Amino acid sequence: MSPAPRSATVSRRTSETDITLTLALDGSGQAGIETGVGFFDHMLTAFARHGLFDLSLTARGDLHIDAHHTVEDVGIVLGQAFSEALGDRRGITRFGQALVPMDEALAEAAVDISGRGHLAWSVKFGREQLGGMDTQLFEEFFRAFCGNARLALHVTSRAGSNAHHIAESCFKAAARALRMAVSVDPRAADAIPSTKGAL
Repeated sequence: MSPAPRSATVSRRTSETDITLTLALDGSGQAGIETGVGFFDHMLTAFARHGLFDLSLTARGDLHIDAHHTVEDVGIVLGQAFSEALGDRRGITRFGQALVPMDEALAEAAVDISGRGHLAWSVKFGREQLGGMDTQLFEEFFRAFCGNARLALHVTSRAGSNAHHIAESCFKAAARALRMAVSVDPRAADAIPSTKGAL
């Protein structure tokens, strides 16, 4: 008997954004993403590809103001989809880490799917915008994601001078760490990986 698919579809509609997202954890990295923020689409596409997550996302937001609401709300919805797709988190590896270079940039990510949301973000950019997107919004995205996915994520930029490379290495490292953490541990496929018995 094949395992149940670990996937979820989540929608969120407010006066600021209208978002529909479908996520499959055990995918092949296929992505169809439209947020209206080109650089953010690029980062999420890399996130899906390197996490081997299938991700379909359409977001309409108040971009005439700025991208803040759109980026943060996508983080909320993606986090909710992760949490729903994981179910009771039985059998997952739980912890994951990755060290990802991109030319001169080097990013490290470590994750614990702990049931508690926390982001530790140690990343600095030498410029305020990338492709029209405020670089401070990357932290806002990951903070919203962690809180709603109920996981702890540490992202650290170890090296880098090119802001594009720094951002992309961070997204790829986070994706690789999450890919490891959500994978099913064949030695504990029926167990919840916690001494408490719940995550």
